[in-house]
Amino acid sequence: MKISAACLFILATACLPLAAHADGSRLPADMPPAYQKECAACHVAFPPAMLIAEDWKKVLAALDNHYDDEVILDAQTHRLLEDFLLKNAGGQKVGGPGGKAQGSNLPRLTGTAYFKRKHREVSQADWRNPKVNTPANCAACHPDAEKGGYSEHDIIMPGVRRFFRD
Repeated sequence: MKISAACLFILATACLPLAAHADGSRLPADMPPAYQKECAACHVAFPPAMLIAEDWKKVLAALDNHYDDEVILDAQTHRLLEDFLLKNAGGQKVGGPGGKAQGSNLPRLTGTAYFKRKHREVSQADWRNPKVNTPANCAACHPDAEKGGYSEHDIIMPGVRRFFRD
């Protein structure tokens, strides 16, 4: 069966939105430098699509007790980061509601259905590895996490190279 060039073009164009949606774990191109500066000072600057807007609002409303740390932002920076996070937040189907931080109502990326599904093959022993220590230590296994790179093909477990598949 022969497929015309026009038919191939239509098929390729129809698949573009799927490719973009599948890569919701990337950092958006319009990321303000303040996001990297303020958030990545203590942890990986998580791609906004990994939490829903409601969860980002909770995180931003509790910066005085941000997972047992205090984050101080001036009003302009707070507004800039809030606008960025809410504009780029994930939909309910992307991550689902986040889990809660122990002893608080703050959402956790590691508690989302998306995170749990993507990490279902990781053993408890892997999480306890001193080089990993916590599921929130993305950079331990995702070498490009700081750039928003979470490809399952690039995962490197400390001491072992593994490829995870859906």
